[in-house]
Amino acid sequence: MAVDLSMPVLIVDDYTTMIRIIRNLLRQLGFEHIDDASDGTAALAKMEHRKYGLVISDWNMEPMTGYELLQKVRAHAELSATPFIMVTAESKTENVVAAKKAGVSNYIVKPFNAQTLKSKIEAVFPDELGARVEPLAATA
Repeated sequence: MAVDLSMPVLIVDDYTTMIRIIRNLLRQLGFEHIDDASDGTAALAKMEHRKYGLVISDWNMEPMTGYELLQKVRAHAELSATPFIMVTAESKTENVVAAKKAGVSNYIVKPFNAQTLKSKIEAVFPDELGARVEPLAATA
């Protein structure tokens, strides 16, 4: 499966260490353009000014949760098709079900490694992406 490594990715998390971890994992996988936001409100503002190929958002944030961000993205005409991966420390079935109903593209439970992130990202994207498509780099 192939993923466009040149697409911009937005990481949304209120914990700077988690942003750094996800950014490093994305770099290991070969992604070049990575932005971040510390909460859903800031993420939405960034998404209205730049088209992201993927959003990776934490669930638990204040004042806008990742779940609320997902709902707003799916309700927004220009943003609704944006691939969205939810990250959470809780693997509660009701959260997974709620996120799926809200239109999440995939779901990752912390802790996770580069291989897990790679497989979750690859599952989100169909084979027929546009120009400059490459397989994700293999990780050790």
